[in-house]
Amino acid sequence: MIYKLVKGVPAMQLREAGLGAHFAQHDRAVYPADAAGVPWTAAYIQATGDPIADLHEDLAAEQKARTTYEHLIQLTDDPGIKDTLRFLRAREVVHFQRFGECLNDVQAKLESKTLF
Repeated sequence: MIYKLVKGVPAMQLREAGLGAHFAQHDRAVYPADAAGVPWTAAYIQATGDPIADLHEDLAAEQKARTTYEHLIQLTDDPGIKDTLRFLRAREVVHFQRFGECLNDVQAKLESKTLF
């Protein structure tokens, strides 16, 4: 989606849109970063080894992603981009539901009395 949005856009127009620094370092390539330009790092992935805590972290991440898509939808008037973002937002909802089901299964297993 990003490649489609910036394909053929002259460098000066990118600069005027506030993307000059990004263009200078990365051209039109996708460089994973947040809205403030802070690069993505694997340190963002939380894993404790506790399945309950980790699943709660996963649930929160899906909700944060859904909210980000909602904010991005509000920032554009392009129907194709909105459709793509709506699809991605719906996918986050499904992911949230599946992680919730998994959490229920894990909690039930941990509470069961299993004899070996």
